[in-house]
Amino acid sequence: MAENEVIYEKQGNVATLTFNRPQARNAMTYAMYEALYEVCEQVDADDEIRVLILRGAGDKAFVAGTDINQFRSLRTPDDARAYEERMDRVIGRLEAVQKPVIAAVRGYATGGGAMIALTCDLRICASDARFGVPVARTLGNVLSSANYARLLDLLGPSRTKYLIFTAAMIDAEQALAIGLANEVVPPEQLDARVEELAAKIASYAPLTIRSTKESIRRIQAHRRGPRNDDLVVACYTSEDFQEGVQAFLEKRPPQFKGR
Repeated sequence: MAENEVIYEKQGNVATLTFNRPQARNAMTYAMYEALYEVCEQVDADDEIRVLILRGAGDKAFVAGTDINQFRSLRTPDDARAYEERMDRVIGRLEAVQKPVIAAVRGYATGGGAMIALTCDLRICASDARFGVPVARTLGNVLSSANYARLLDLLGPSRTKYLIFTAAMIDAEQALAIGLANEVVPPEQLDARVEELAAKIASYAPLTIRSTKESIRRIQAHRRGPRNDDLVVACYTSEDFQEGVQAFLEKRPPQFKGR
């Protein structure tokens, strides 16, 4: 497991995974993604665990996407496919966890962090939570078809297009109004409310909850269309993507040229 970058704890029948890079707004390294996958395996193998909570360390972010330094060596079509396959493997595993997963969201949940939060079964948000997938403004990359499907499931086509086209950030109250957030609470009450909700769910019939979750997952999976590998390769191997990564690291606006 990623040393110190994630913290896994178990208290009774509730497990908690904390993304622990507050100095980087909990941006995900590849090791952290693998740790998330391992925790999903561990939770499913432990019959005592009834609920998994995901949270970010500190008060600035749940997860602010993938650490941009991970993209510096991404150049070829194989690199592009490998990155999105890694994301699909981890996010798909999170989606398939047999126990309910609750995201406790403070601050920013953006990019890959938004997809982690949106893949959880429930999202309990502090009033300072912000969701966004600003790839059109930042890196010029694209999501996998599976992640677009997850956005469509929650937001529908029009809101998904608006979110991506405008690089909009959705605040907590907006998220609640459109069904992206389940509850919004003051920041100082977030942990207590999530723990209360986890304990309540953990006290109910686990087979009913597990079967309901898996039934919904199967229906959603059945509706999803073909992969978009050609579009992934086109974006990740473009001059615009390389410019987006360099501009982000240099803390300047990117100059996209459409090639």
